[in-house]
Amino acid sequence: MQQHDGPLARLRRGHEDLVLDLLRRHGPLSRAELGARCGLSRTTLYDIVGTLVATGAVVASAPDAAPRRRGRPVERLALNPAAGQAIGVDLARRAVHVAAVNVAHEVVGTASRAHGPDLDLAGRITLVAEMVEDLSGDSLRLAALSAIGVGAVGPAVSAPGGDRERIAELLSARFGAPVLVDNNTRLAALAESVWGAAAGARDVLYLRLSHGVGGGLVVDGALHQGAHGLSGEFGHISVEPGGRRCQCGGTGCLETVASVGAVLEAYRAAGGTAAGIADVTNAARSGDPRATGVVAEAGRHVGAALATVCNAVGPGTVVIGGELIAAGEALTGPVREALAAGLMPVARPLVDLRQAVLGEAGAALGGIALVLHRSPLLSRYPSTEDGDET
Repeated sequence: MQQHDGPLARLRRGHEDLVLDLLRRHGPLSRAELGARCGLSRTTLYDIVGTLVATGAVVASAPDAAPRRRGRPVERLALNPAAGQAIGVDLARRAVHVAAVNVAHEVVGTASRAHGPDLDLAGRITLVAEMVEDLSGDSLRLAALSAIGVGAVGPAVSAPGGDRERIAELLSARFGAPVLVDNNTRLAALAESVWGAAAGARDVLYLRLSHGVGGGLVVDGALHQGAHGLSGEFGHISVEPGGRRCQCGGTGCLETVASVGAVLEAYRAAGGTAAGIADVTNAARSGDPRATGVVAEAGRHVGAALATVCNAVGPGTVVIGGELIAAGEALTGPVREALAAGLMPVARPLVDLRQAVLGEAGAALGGIALVLHRSPLLSRYPSTEDGDET
């Protein structure tokens, strides 16, 4: 009699779970890339992949159309897009952003809607439901919904009955799916490492220069949360001893010199006229000396803070996002110079500075990445014909 739950069957299922997890976390991979990540022998990997393709859990994509110099075209493997979908939500300060992605890492829809500062949490959740409804249909199949990842403003720690818990309860009640909640800026870091400027990088430092200043660390492809969910508060690194008082209670924090409000205030104090930060970044790109001066000063502080973190954690890629990056080289030039000056000499050629590319959708996509990294979306993929059961 066949034994389907013996040691060999369990070992095989473990190998299958390993391959599925790698595809869930990293998206489409070639067999060679899978082999490098999973450590299985070539024979074992090809046997496992063959079974997963035959059962429909994994699909093989057509080789790239671009001509290759030699050898056979490289086929890429991905999770079956029909196996599940995830929704990502960013509950920003004055807007809601929603994105939907299937388990093959294909974005199937995005939407954004602004709201007033007085809209309560229940009203914002209603907005989410309306936006998801607008996305549903051919692109988003709610019957396949596996989980929801949510980005919210502020530290990820939450007292019982706090906003984080209420967000999870309200969204779970609406959609009947598990809900994961994290800081929205930190989720933007994860999104940039999966779909954005740092796609494919394993160790990423992300900094967002917006109304607040914060960021996130992606370590070995996974979002680092810290022991109490407080990782990524880079805006509260002191860069100006004896400087202005910060809302955190400290003085001279990066947020007091490199946030949207701080740069806008500095520009006006220098004699510039601006209704908002876009006027400052536009002026900086045009070469207005007052704008370039205040943006460069912020950039030098940013570069110094980034160097401090880089020397401590050693990322290979640094990504800067937020409204201030619209200033372009007027900002990134001083950041790059200060970063290089602060890095250990051996690290200078090893750190790649890039601008974020995902924009408003970043944190919502990060919520999806959180789901894909932490939820077993394919825990019940089709079993083999011979009747094996989990």
